[in-house]
Amino acid sequence: MVFAALAFSKHLFERGPLLRSLLAFALFCVLSGAVYLLNDVADVERDRRHPTKSRRPIASGQLAVRTAVMIAIGLGLAALGGSWLLGPAFLASAACYLALNLLYSFRLKEVVIVDVLSVSLGFVIRAVAGGTAIGVAISDWLLICTVLLALFLSLSKRRHELTSLSGTAAGHRAILAEYSPYLLDQMIGVVTASCLMAYAFYTTAEETRQKFQTDRLAWTIPFVLYGIFRYLYLVHQKEKGGSPTDVLLTDRPLLLDVALWAVAVVFIVYTAPGPPVPLRR
Repeated sequence: MVFAALAFSKHLFERGPLLRSLLAFALFCVLSGAVYLLNDVADVERDRRHPTKSRRPIASGQLAVRTAVMIAIGLGLAALGGSWLLGPAFLASAACYLALNLLYSFRLKEVVIVDVLSVSLGFVIRAVAGGTAIGVAISDWLLICTVLLALFLSLSKRRHELTSLSGTAAGHRAILAEYSPYLLDQMIGVVTASCLMAYAFYTTAEETRQKFQTDRLAWTIPFVLYGIFRYLYLVHQKEKGGSPTDVLLTDRPLLLDVALWAVAVVFIVYTAPGPPVPLRR
């Protein structure tokens, strides 16, 4: 998500913007580390009753709660301090990301529907931060597609948690009692269709054709269709989806599809005659 603005602004192969994006990526990795530590501290008792989460460092006792909190505070402060190097706008994005995830860890994840919206908003903030790091405006289409894709993954994750834990789901995560497989399937269906349509509209929109001076971005729609359908297949037929990262990195057809989509987008955008997006200095 952090690199999306860099790629679509046509500055991917320029040293300055690339280095700033790499720094932004590293800082958000550090922020994510702090967030995950605090989230695991908040969930430590429930994780100890979970069949797989009980093996996490804090839940298993390999990492003391006090130590985890101190490390998380150190990582958070270091990331916010480093964010100033990329300017006040990036620092504001990083602070918003950290604040949102703190709220999620200690309150919002217990509020039905708001929980998945909060997770999805975190991906939007990443995309915004990527734009502020190099000084380009973020396309509304990019934000829409990002939030819809993130909602798709978040809802699929909730469904996997609910079905894999069966009748004990609410004991591990109280919010799961507010959901049902049928409700989640309905929500996933809405978000899936919306995500596909939003991406299709983006690639065929007049403003997109004018920006890149090409209509060939529509050629990447089949990759998006296959990727979403493949993910749905893995969730429903293979009972995966508990960790979107694991699914992406272990399912070869899906990994190949994402790689081909990325190559196709870069090739189309960078061979199009449209000029790069101006950078704000």
